[in-house]
Amino acid sequence: MPHEALWFLIVGVLLMFVALARGPIARLPLTGAMIYLVAGVIVGPGVLGLVNADLAQSVRTLTVIAEAGLVVSLFSVGMHLRVRLRDPLWRLPLRLGVLAMILSVALTFALAWAMGMPAGVALFLAAALAPTDPVLANELRVHEAGDAEPVRFALSGEGGLNDGAALPFALLGLALCGVPAAATQSALMFAASLLWGVAGALLIGAGLATLCARLVFHLRTRYGEAVGVDGFIAIGLMSVTYGAALLVHAYAFVAVFAAGVALRHAELRATGEQHSPAETLETVQLGERTEVATDPRRAHVWLAEGMTGFTLEIEHFAELSLLLIIGCVVSAHWRDMLEPQALAIALALVFVVRPLAVMGSMIGARADGQQRRLMAWMGIRGVGAFYYAIWGLDQAGDTLQPVLAAALDAIVISVALHGSTAGYVLRRYYRRAQDRRERSSSV
Repeated sequence: MPHEALWFLIVGVLLMFVALARGPIARLPLTGAMIYLVAGVIVGPGVLGLVNADLAQSVRTLTVIAEAGLVVSLFSVGMHLRVRLRDPLWRLPLRLGVLAMILSVALTFALAWAMGMPAGVALFLAAALAPTDPVLANELRVHEAGDAEPVRFALSGEGGLNDGAALPFALLGLALCGVPAAATQSALMFAASLLWGVAGALLIGAGLATLCARLVFHLRTRYGEAVGVDGFIAIGLMSVTYGAALLVHAYAFVAVFAAGVALRHAELRATGEQHSPAETLETVQLGERTEVATDPRRAHVWLAEGMTGFTLEIEHFAELSLLLIIGCVVSAHWRDMLEPQALAIALALVFVVRPLAVMGSMIGARADGQQRRLMAWMGIRGVGAFYYAIWGLDQAGDTLQPVLAAALDAIVISVALHGSTAGYVLRRYYRRAQDRRERSSSV
């Protein structure tokens, strides 16, 4: 009972502190993720011992928790990307989420293998460290639906894509470690599973989201039903999409991200690009909500914004929960994290692998030097890396124990460095962009 009371007290204090001190935190080189992570370390086995169990032994529970957090985050990110799919701006997140991810896996694998890791462990480690997580540094993500600033859009889209894109490399790593995997029994079967994994995920995500939007639109505008349940619809769509993709062996993380993008795209097609969703709904009064939700001209934007706002709130709770858990695991495994091999790989990922991978993937891209450097630096690692590390332990046991230490090192270093520098480097970037616009307008 005392520990239960302490947990309620700790979570309540953290929530109140981050909410009330949002302004000062934004002005300091701090993020909520840094605060949650430190709090987790303090209450963990290594300091206060309020969590006495070794959380890494509860791998199945941790995997499910991290999995659920990723599902919410990926859907939320997709819902924020309000840009037509044929827009060239999408090439930037595709380059980062696919090309840069592949280069990152290749470079990290080569480094880990050269340092003496078995090939399977090295490949799985490379896959686990490949996904980025812009959710943990809110300055990096798009500010609202319709935000088309190239760097924010690219980093947000990258985080939505590469959590799922890393899965085939993780499966190959497991196969090399001797873990049975039907999709890797032959090169042909693996190629077929890869093609279906991506194509099936896109079809399932886009199809279910489009069907959901049309069904809700029909019920609301024709019968006045299904009003005021945007949160239920959001959770339902996320769950159905993820479950359906898993059942047919498609890449479920990609499917959830695609569902978010497709739902937002349905709203964009219905309402057009003349006004942002915020502008469309800015005059809505409290008593007009039902009327707006059932209005054919505004029903799509009301649904999309309602679901976006709900998932964003849930995402904040997921961030708190997962960073506290990661902090507790760090507190339990800090000695393993001090191993030279794990530290070297994590530092190389931040200072060498990420910059090289981004610069290589951006060859020929429509991005200036400053934008490329900013994207090369801001490759924050977080929940995605933790999920793959824990999932690997669940699948292969102690064989992949070195992955956990390196992943925790990468998360701690990334949250600290990227979280403390994100505000500063982005302010410099915005100032220079504003100066260029002013000089061009004065010519």
